[in-house]
Amino acid sequence: MHPLSRIAMTPFRLMPAIVRRRLVQLISRAAAAQQPERAMRELLVMDADLSGQIDLVALPYGGGVHVKHRIMKYHDFFVARVRDGERVLDIGCGYGAVAYSIATRSGAHVTGLDLDPANVAMARARFQHERLTFVEGEAPATLPAGRCDVIVMSNVLEHIAERVAFLRQVQARLSPSRWLIRVPMFDRDWRPAVRRELGLFAFSDPTHFTEYTLESFNAEMAEARMEVRHIQVNWGEIWAELSARAPS
Repeated sequence: MHPLSRIAMTPFRLMPAIVRRRLVQLISRAAAAQQPERAMRELLVMDADLSGQIDLVALPYGGGVHVKHRIMKYHDFFVARVRDGERVLDIGCGYGAVAYSIATRSGAHVTGLDLDPANVAMARARFQHERLTFVEGEAPATLPAGRCDVIVMSNVLEHIAERVAFLRQVQARLSPSRWLIRVPMFDRDWRPAVRRELGLFAFSDPTHFTEYTLESFNAEMAEARMEVRHIQVNWGEIWAELSARAPS
């Protein structure tokens, strides 16, 4: 945070919590008192700002790992679908929590790949295991040599612009037998649709190129020549196991 921002926030930090809450209530009520379309637009922007702050606090609240990992238990989905001794590539591994769970709980050999050097440094410092390696790079330009058995992408595919080309290129390079993919759903709630209707950015993260419906996910996977072997909806997300479709 910029030093000037810290200084500007000081009076608000010194306020009792109840006073801050009343202030937020007054501001939101003032916004709501406008013409409905203008009020909806302003309140939805506030809602996105508040959600962003909650996400930031969820990391320290979770002890350095976002609390959603514990609440959603989505590591179990990946671990249950990886077998002992398999080679796994976690693309966009972030700070390494999912890769670590797979390595320690499934018996697989896991490589976590991330383009952010800060994420890789954090992962190496926090999660260490003999079957776990973290490397800096960006798929599909920089991929580990050889083939792998499983590719994991946990809330990563939606950050890629050319997703169909990406899936085809990685499949051709590494020949995995399975993909384990977790992505957010656009229709998890009515707010994204209203944000889009009002001309606001509709997705939950500014770096998202898409968020899915079941129909759009299945259509995109078919275009990428991927077969959906298992799919479930949890916590407003799609969790799927896929494999490359056999040539016709």
